[in-house]
Formats: sequence, structure tokens, C-alpha cells
Amino acid sequence: MSHGLYVPKAPTRTLVDELQAWSLVLPATAAFTHLTAAELKGWWLPEAPPHPVFAAMRKDDPRPRRGGLYVCRHPKPYPMTITAEGLKITTPAETLLACARDLGILDVVIMGDCALRVGDVTLTELKIAAGQRRRGAPKLRRIIPLLDKRSELAWESVMRVLHVAAEIPVEVQHEIFDECGRFLARVDLLIKGTRRIHEYDGAVHREAEMHQSDLKRDRNLILDDWQRLGFTSSHLRNEGATIIRSVDMLLGRPWDSRRLQAWEELLNESMFRRPGRVRALRKWSRAL
Repeated sequence: MSHGLYVPKAPTRTLVDELQAWSLVLPATAAFTHLTAAELKGWWLPEAPPHPVFAAMRKDDPRPRRGGLYVCRHPKPYPMTITAEGLKITTPAETLLACARDLGILDVVIMGDCALRVGDVTLTELKIAAGQRRRGAPKLRRIIPLLDKRSELAWESVMRVLHVAAEIPVEVQHEIFDECGRFLARVDLLIKGTRRIHEYDGAVHREAEMHQSDLKRDRNLILDDWQRLGFTSSHLRNEGATIIRSVDMLLGRPWDSRRLQAWEELLNESMFRRPGRVRALRKWSRAL
């Protein structure tokens, strides 16, 4: 894998195998961080291009210079933990702070929602991390109000942020009952003050058994006078204007291009668009 570092041949090689090898060239005070720690934790990840392994190190420790290893040097100690496999990684709040240095707001929201959902981090811990005078902290402070542990999928997080950026009032994971009190559905997003539902439809919803269940659910919602609109990842990436305009008409408000611009700016600085990927790769180029 690198000079003097060996791992099993693919396809049996795992991320743990690779990081255990990298640990051999890192000082005892080092810890894996950033996207590397997030992937090891099993969080939802942004669509990042091939990237180096990220490690945090004390400023006074000798830095290993290896292709594929990106070292972030710190003047002060940073919080870390040890995994079941014996790997040192930064704490979840520290990991998200590290990601906020290089990635877009939308990218970190995806990971932050997952970390909150599985109980790896709390909002209090994130606020403490964001309160420091460190790189990434100002962006993390902007990210925290956008987080919501109720998201069940990464693309649900993306869809929610689109609505927030476009100033569309929504209720997340809203439960719907008919007039007799019979449960009909728990929906991704409800447009407040309306009977319009917006949901993310991934590929799993086209599998035979799931598709049948969805059709029955949709019929019940239609019969109760609810309007359900489903969106794919392509819709969310490329048809923001159409989605926002549709809600503007529903709410009876005039079109305001600033709402679309706010969403497009988040997309462009993220891993979902070329400008965001290029910016990150330039930063990581010395390690690739």
C-alpha cells in the first residue's frame, strides 16, 4: 500500500485493514479524522471523489510524508477515542469540525444528521466544538441549525435542506391520520399549512414488495385528499427551480430568485457539483 506497508489483496481488504497499516507510520498521539473517521463510523457520506486518508497529529510530532496520507497538524491536543479494532479516531464532534474545514455545508449536514440519528454525537457537543476559535468552527456554527436527527436517509437530508434554503416551511417525519384516527402514513416532509407532501423516492421503492406497499399507502393518502410528490436524487440536484416554483404557486407567493440562488450555492460548494469537488481536491492534492 505504501513503502513497507502491506494489506490483504482486494476484494478481502477492508478499511480497517488499510488504517491498521497506516497506523504503523503514525505517532502514538495521532488519530484518524475527517472523512476517514466518518467512513469508519459508518455515517452517511457525501459523494466525495477519491481522497487521501486523513489523520490528525500534534504539531511537534514528526510528520510522515507518504502519498495517500493527508496530515492535519494541531498545536493543542484534540479529543479522540479508540475503536473496537484498536484504531484511534477523533471524537464525532471533532470529526465533523474537521470536515467543516474542507467540505460544503450540505456535505457536513448529511454526516451530522446520521451522527445525531445513531447517537454518536449530541447538539451540545457540536456547539462546544463550534464555539472554539479554530478553522471550520464558523461553518459548523452555520451547519448546526440545519441538522435534524429525524432524517432516515442521506437524500432526505438533502431534500430538507433544499426546502430550508428556499424558505419553505416544512414539518419533518409528520404522522398523518384520517378523520377516524386511523394511521395513514409518516411522511418525509409536510409543507406546513397545506396538504402537500414531499418525499424522497430511492431505488428501494421500485422493488416489487415495497412498490406494492407504497401504492396502497399512496391510495390511502389520495382518498384522504393528500397530495404526495416524490423526488429522486436527480430531481433534487437538477430541478430545484421547478420544486421551488411549484411550492411558490401552492403557497400563493411570488417567485424570488434569491431562494433558488441560496440552494444553488449550497449545491455548488458541495461534493454534488464540480466546483465543490475541484476545491477540495486542490486542497488535498499534496497527498494524492
